[in-house]
Amino acid sequence: MISNVDRGFPPAEFEARVERAQALMAEEKLDGLFLTSGDNIRYFSGSFGGSNTRPCFMLVPAVGAPIAIVPALREGSMRDTWITDIRSWPSPCPEDDGTTSVVAALTELPRRFGRVAAEFGLEMRIGLPILQLNEIVKRLSGVELVDGSALLWALRMIKSDAEVAKIQRATDIAGAVFVQVPNFVHIGDSESTIHHRFRVRLLEEGASEASLTCRAGQGGPSYIAEGARNRQISDGDLLFIDAGAAYGDYVCDYNRNYQVGKASDALLFAHERIWDANEVGLRAAVPGVTAGHVFEEMAKVLSSGHRGELNKNGRMGHGLGLQVEPPSIKVGDNTLLKPGMVLCIEPALEYEPGKLIIHEETVVITDDGARLLTPARPKQLQQIS
Repeated sequence: MISNVDRGFPPAEFEARVERAQALMAEEKLDGLFLTSGDNIRYFSGSFGGSNTRPCFMLVPAVGAPIAIVPALREGSMRDTWITDIRSWPSPCPEDDGTTSVVAALTELPRRFGRVAAEFGLEMRIGLPILQLNEIVKRLSGVELVDGSALLWALRMIKSDAEVAKIQRATDIAGAVFVQVPNFVHIGDSESTIHHRFRVRLLEEGASEASLTCRAGQGGPSYIAEGARNRQISDGDLLFIDAGAAYGDYVCDYNRNYQVGKASDALLFAHERIWDANEVGLRAAVPGVTAGHVFEEMAKVLSSGHRGELNKNGRMGHGLGLQVEPPSIKVGDNTLLKPGMVLCIEPALEYEPGKLIIHEETVVITDDGARLLTPARPKQLQQIS
């Protein structure tokens, strides 16, 4: 049976987030945050954001309580949260889909600096049409919308114990399915069939949402950025499964590799190198170093010095929370690791042309190192026979 999932937190969790945001706003000389994306609205309220048809808005003032501006259809769910100032309009309303209400609320904000931060930058997306944003900007007087992505990520990258617990639960759900793979996957099954079976089991184990990547290839998949195919797995394949189960809106992200039939010596050697690189990355991820430093340490295990040969997707890991998030474990990312960050350590190696192997684990940074959230990982490849 599919489990009920607790999506929320007590009000104190959200109050603490607002307090942290307001402290950063004071430093950045901001009068508030203007939020439109589902993840950021969820982060401060616990309720879902809008859709392409019905946008939702939230203002977090530099002083005082947040204001939700939502379609009437969303008003009931927002009233189930800790938010008390809720304004609504009948939507969809193409001629004025919340624009007037948003402009009024922005204009009413206590004004010290005339600057309000919005989701304009790194790995952020606005949740309203560009034409509507332009109309809001045109109607504002004495209020400038500026990029607030650095502030928002500074907040969201540091997880509370309650957030880490939800990521741990999502990770445990995926782990319970990973150990079953040799029992429900067989030579001759297609990637699509394996994908379906794995996803159903994630939901049965209690995931609120279930997504995954399932790819195979002789000695390893050539790429992993596409969905599962009707291709049948066969002797000599490496099966790659990367799970993205969610629990209470917080996600896991890690993979496991499975040897299908007999593995080549080259694959076994590459797997040992990638496993060793992951171990080095886990040890390197400590408070005070940069995300780029973790990459460099893994690169020493995998590379003869030419970093371009390592990871064609541009990084060997990333942050994790409501979604995949900053920082990137890549050359040049100078984000300092801090306690409370959750990171996916993900070395990858194309050990022969068109043969890719990846090994990903998840940790939370602590005061004195990194604590593994993913379950025990055998060094030997698991086998499907």
